[in-house]
Amino acid sequence: MPSTSTSTARTGAQEGDYHCTTSEIDATEVSGSHVLTIKGYSQAKGLPRNEFISSSFTFAGHSWSIRYYPNGCGTYKEVADYASVYLVAGAPDVMARFSISLVSNSGRPYCSDYMCQFLRMSEPRGFQAFVNRNALELSDCLRNDSFKIRCEITMLKLVRNLGDLLSSGDGADVMFEVGWKTFKAQRSILTARSPVFKAELFSPMKEGTATCAWIDDMEGGVFKALLHFIYTDTFPDVDEGDAMAMAQHLLVAADRYGLERLKLMCEEKLCRYIGVSSVSTLLALAEQHGCAGLKKACFGFLMSGNNLLAASIVTGSFERLTNSCPSILPELLSKLTVTSSS
Repeated sequence: MPSTSTSTARTGAQEGDYHCTTSEIDATEVSGSHVLTIKGYSQAKGLPRNEFISSSFTFAGHSWSIRYYPNGCGTYKEVADYASVYLVAGAPDVMARFSISLVSNSGRPYCSDYMCQFLRMSEPRGFQAFVNRNALELSDCLRNDSFKIRCEITMLKLVRNLGDLLSSGDGADVMFEVGWKTFKAQRSILTARSPVFKAELFSPMKEGTATCAWIDDMEGGVFKALLHFIYTDTFPDVDEGDAMAMAQHLLVAADRYGLERLKLMCEEKLCRYIGVSSVSTLLALAEQHGCAGLKKACFGFLMSGNNLLAASIVTGSFERLTNSCPSILPELLSKLTVTSSS
């Protein structure tokens, strides 16, 4: 159930002079599942103990990965005859519970679900003795040298509605000059959300003591959208005609300030705009800022049908890509060679 809280902050110089601010916390749950198929089970058994195969996916705006240890994770005595499975969250502030189970070929869980609840997960969490290998090999879960693992995740999402606090400027103790615009903000909120702001605003350098900071190489509208996300944990409303450009600028800003969730949201939006005229720009952006999902989607577009030829003819994408991001070309040409030979 949503809950509300009211806080009072004394900011006046004289006793009895204070401002009252309010905030709202909306706690909701979001659930989903991911199925990982392990192909080549017999070959995977050749991996040494404590080595794993992993698969990554995105859920509820966060990156996750499942690690499968064919010969267990731990000492030999702890994992003898067992395979281990762990879940890893890409963000350190996730509150969730999850279950992991084998899936039989009839679609039903082969064994009882395992449950684990965690708060602020930063390390792999899961099950050391997940399944006995002999039992797996005798079950109907293993067929054609492959089997499936299902991970069910229920995540608690805390949405703090601090938009009014941002717009009113109550309790603001730092200002930013971005372009020709000035923005007021609260250090405590910025530093709680961004490790970069934390380092800048509480460092012995000038930013740590100044009440006004200047930000170069960013438009005022982009910084406003960045603050909107920091205070509300939501992507700002943008006109459709400006959505692609805003997502590109925000992705760069999110990478600059260590906002991984916003970065993932921008990636997801930009994947919708991949086309002949945009693919080279988006591919270079993905490579420069470490966006694996967007990069994969761009490669997928280029490798399908005649898109690669069309992109090079219509937009001169290879020439621009060579100039803006030469490091991507060997990988692109390698994929093209594989596609041509298959």
